[in-house]
Amino acid sequence: MRRVFITGVGAVTPLGLTARATWVAALAGKSGVRPLTRFDPSAFQTRFGAEIDGFDPLVALERKEARHLDRFAQIAAVAAAEAVADAGLDFERLDRDRVGVATATGIGGIETLLRENDVLRERGPGRVSPHLIPMMMANAASGYLAVRYGVRGPNLTTVTACTSSAHAIGEALQKVRSGEADVMLAGGSEAVLVPFAYAGFEAMRALSRRNDDPAGACRPFDRGRDGLVMGEGGAMVVLESDEHARRRGARPYAELAGYGTSADAHHMVEPDPGGSGAALAMRRCLDDAAAPVDSVGYVNAHATATVKGDIAETLAIRATFGAHADRLWVSSTKSMHGHLLGGAGAVELVLTVLAVREGAVPPTINLTDPDPECDLDYVPNAARERQLQAAMSNSFAFGGHNASLLVRAVG
Repeated sequence: MRRVFITGVGAVTPLGLTARATWVAALAGKSGVRPLTRFDPSAFQTRFGAEIDGFDPLVALERKEARHLDRFAQIAAVAAAEAVADAGLDFERLDRDRVGVATATGIGGIETLLRENDVLRERGPGRVSPHLIPMMMANAASGYLAVRYGVRGPNLTTVTACTSSAHAIGEALQKVRSGEADVMLAGGSEAVLVPFAYAGFEAMRALSRRNDDPAGACRPFDRGRDGLVMGEGGAMVVLESDEHARRRGARPYAELAGYGTSADAHHMVEPDPGGSGAALAMRRCLDDAAAPVDSVGYVNAHATATVKGDIAETLAIRATFGAHADRLWVSSTKSMHGHLLGGAGAVELVLTVLAVREGAVPPTINLTDPDPECDLDYVPNAARERQLQAAMSNSFAFGGHNASLLVRAVG
């Protein structure tokens, strides 16, 4: 089985417009949560979110290209351009039949869908944009990136709610391992800060309502947590086989060594209260990487700051790592960048990769009154330094989908 390395990273998040800016802000414990500006939230019970500040798709796209992509696909394209440049890929020197793309989104082009639905109702079917379908479809980003870079390898899109981009990266890993591709551009993105989505999540009572303190609203593992914080953003990584990376002199960030998936088979929106499905994904990930539990020093938790979810993940980590769980550092970077839904797993993997590369672990902010049922070391409120041999990133989702990814230090 071929080893697979991460040779480039890119991100666009509420913490920064690049992977490096996102990392620096996360390490500093900064919050990207603020009052909403993308729509008037005055009629809603939750009036804040994790918006991307200053996003400009024209940093990587031509104006016409940007106009024909929904915001979620624009985010993926900009992150991909950064990852490609970071990896130093020259497509003129690659076998484009052996370069593929795997992207993810939980919802897809919802801004375009809602806008054109308004056009249909107000102005009739003859005024609906001919670009509606290719802009709203979930696979728009993967299709666009293949066209942009002229790559004809495996091309896929995963849609598994908040596990989507972890699944996309894991499936891309398998494509490189199997020899079907030498290089995969993989990740995910989401842009759902729209009234329709807020109304749906509010109806479920899933959102925090701390309108008086947006930056302190996302409180994973804290006794006072009251729900998730919606965000937008995404990330992309370049995956390469060991021999391909060495042949072109690439400098890997880390090895992508393990991938595990499972289903809770319990409830459509609530986790298995004992965390058994999540634990199964983590065990499969460790087995896939042939990694002893004591080789893992850090877990980037899915932890969305819901009461049941944080407890279930804590139980799952304990079930997976046994006595070693007390020596693990666990943090939820969602406390800073919010929940990016289909983009979450990719952003959190990039932060996990950088933690391994840089020997530092970002904190869980807003953790001031720990829930006694959440009894691990969550790196509260301040980053710490630790040389990591391996680290894991967890993603869990509505529908009971679970995925874990494991990265290992190079050298």
